[in-house]
Amino acid sequence: MAKKKPGSGEAEGAGGGAPAKPYVVLARKYRPATFDDLIGQQAMVTTLRNAFQSGRIAQGYMLTGVRGVGKTTTARILARALNYEAPGYEKPTIDMPGLGVHCKDIMEGRHPDVLEMDAASNTGVDNIREIIESAQYTPLVARMKVFIIDEVHMLSKGAFNALLKTLEEPPAHVRFIFATTEIRKVPVTVLSRCQRFDLRRVDQPVLVEHFRGIVAKEDANADDDALALIARAAEGSVRDGLSILDQAIAMGEGHVTAAKVRDMLGLADRARVFDLAETVFRGDVRSALDGLEGLYRDGADAQQIISDLAEAVHVVARIKAVGTEPAGEALSLEEKARGKGLAERLSMPYLARAWQMLLKGIEETASAANPRAAAEMAVIRITYTSDLPTPDELIRTLGGEVQPARRPALQAGGEVPARGPLNAAPSAPRSSLPADEQEFADDVDAPDADFPLSDGFDFDDDAPAAPQVSVPALRSFEDVVALVGSKRDAKLRFLLEDNVSLVKFDAASGSIDLHLLAGAPPEIANDLREKLNAWTGRRWVVVLSKTAGARTIGEVRREREATELDRLKAHPAVKAVFDAFPDAKIAEVRQIARTRTDDEDESQAG
Repeated sequence: MAKKKPGSGEAEGAGGGAPAKPYVVLARKYRPATFDDLIGQQAMVTTLRNAFQSGRIAQGYMLTGVRGVGKTTTARILARALNYEAPGYEKPTIDMPGLGVHCKDIMEGRHPDVLEMDAASNTGVDNIREIIESAQYTPLVARMKVFIIDEVHMLSKGAFNALLKTLEEPPAHVRFIFATTEIRKVPVTVLSRCQRFDLRRVDQPVLVEHFRGIVAKEDANADDDALALIARAAEGSVRDGLSILDQAIAMGEGHVTAAKVRDMLGLADRARVFDLAETVFRGDVRSALDGLEGLYRDGADAQQIISDLAEAVHVVARIKAVGTEPAGEALSLEEKARGKGLAERLSMPYLARAWQMLLKGIEETASAANPRAAAEMAVIRITYTSDLPTPDELIRTLGGEVQPARRPALQAGGEVPARGPLNAAPSAPRSSLPADEQEFADDVDAPDADFPLSDGFDFDDDAPAAPQVSVPALRSFEDVVALVGSKRDAKLRFLLEDNVSLVKFDAASGSIDLHLLAGAPPEIANDLREKLNAWTGRRWVVVLSKTAGARTIGEVRREREATELDRLKAHPAVKAVFDAFPDAKIAEVRQIARTRTDDEDESQAG
């Protein structure tokens, strides 16, 4: 007899015997036939078992989940359970020890009382009307008539409406089973008439064990790393994983290795991906590009390299957040070790920033005309940001803290930088800053001279008392708005300028009456009161009035600016400019400090 090949079924007999059976792909060959064969869906199986045992069988079921998790297979198993007939079994049951009277025909999709319809190609009212008419007749041979509608979200609005009445009050011998990948597109009126089961993605370790058992049945061999790669690529889909495994067995001639799976899927070597990540974190552009070039030259897809790099960052961040064991269920020992080493030396803000940049890189490589160039630009971009400060460090720098010189996120020898994973930008000499930046820097560095904090006011009971400073003098509502602006509370300042009308302001008693204009949030009063109390160290009372008061500060200011602009346009010099350039516009008016002449100084002195 001829030698049996992996996964080929019975070989053709010698001397012109019976021909071999046609090959069946693994996804069909190992399709579950009972609920015990389903993997990763224990919650659903437990619920159905309890319902069948108590006789609480629903009239309709809605199965939802991503592709390949077993929605259609579950629907057929459920139809088989509803119609299971065997010696000793006279009613629906989840436990089916062997093939019953109707099982084979149901699982092969050719039973006269189990009707399957693909809603993607049968979307109209007429198709549903046929189901409704058929539902009125009793089953031909089975216990129940079962209608399985796959991709039910594809039905038209009219088809859904036509189905509602029958779905709500079906004949006693009828059951409906729906399957969909787009549960949000199914009307609520349909969902409310069904029991919903969300089929979850199958975990990677469960998939690996499932694939290992199938490989053994196929008389093939597979390395553990290879099965882990296939399970990761399947993304929780059993069918996708079996299709990849089928191809890998054929490619490896019965021996599936990690290297061959990577070549087949265009994946990068995980160890080399971590090598690439380390060069990026060190800020070593040349080595990073060399590593990217090597992976690409060896067959890895450019977009996949960036995706693998993002996955490596995710592994490191997850290990840093929850530790090696909780984060490493689906990781190899090498990935755990490399990830732990990087997690100990990198900060979470840096990892979060790298993740965001890699997500952008994935989008760019997917849409770019030259994916390889897009991948290189993504790597260069991340490498050059390895020594930039994180947001919290930038805030501390703006607050006046002196930061050490820049260093990359990861030192060349793997050592931890002296002050932490990332370093802020060095302070530029004051004389080297542009005028507008120097003005901003002076504003940040200098204490608030106009509105200092009050005596001894402190948010931290344990902190030393604040130095005694003078209380700001708020003589008008305009002073209050100016104080809010000096504290850089842009939202509150905008609301006070354009959304409230001042009714009364009493500086002596600390009382402010405001009238809210249309659309103004009512919490303005509480927000302003609490902040004034904190900023001035005295008690303020801010109340709301139903009567409108003065015009808003913003309206008065804009009117004043418009008047000034009209006056400027009438100036002969400005008018001459507009005559020469009719399309010119005045974008902004600034006050320019004028230097006094000697005559003016003498006049002032006199």
